Amino acid sequence: MSTSTIVIIVLLAVLVIFAISVYNRLVALRNRFKNAFAQIDVQLKRRYDLIPNLVETAKAYLKHERETLEAVIQARNAAASANQKAAADPANPSAVRGLLGAEAALTGAMGKFFALSEAYPDLKANQNMAQLTEELTSTENKIAFARQAFNDSVMTYNTARETFPAVVVAGPLGFQPAALFEITAPAERENVKVSF
Repeated sequence: MSTSTIVIIVLLAVLVIFAISVYNRLVALRNRFKNAFAQIDVQLKRRYDLIPNLVETAKAYLKHERETLEAVIQARNAAASANQKAAADPANPSAVRGLLGAEAALTGAMGKFFALSEAYPDLKANQNMAQLTEELTSTENKIAFARQAFNDSVMTYNTARETFPAVVVAGPLGFQPAALFEITAPAERENVKVSF
């Protein structure tokens, strides 16, 4: 074997090792942000489970506010459905954006629900309602922390994917950019206000 053949073989081996290393790092980072999304998923499911209980508790007091109660349940169901799609593939930016839109609608419906419930002192004094709203407040805080962890993981993944030399192999190896879990409209940035 000639020296030039050996040099070519060594260079090819270095390139293969480099590609394997980049691939493995990107897989690890992608799995990390998928795990971070799973933490959001857990908290969102908890939130979705609390909402029907809140509505059921409020039904007796809000008899004349059926539209608001139905809007909350419809928004909750749409958000739960969008969450299932996003949870199935957190790397799919359109699924994450669909979840963001559904969450915005749910936040708006919940805001109307709580604003309306302020007008009913007996509902505000209800022990079950107070406990459920406390649980919802706690869940909202956990969702915020989970979103932050997810966005940090996505940023790390996207940065690794977009920096040289990984950018050379990321696209051909199928590593697409991941979408952040970010709120775009200012009104959506507010947590559901839960005060009784």
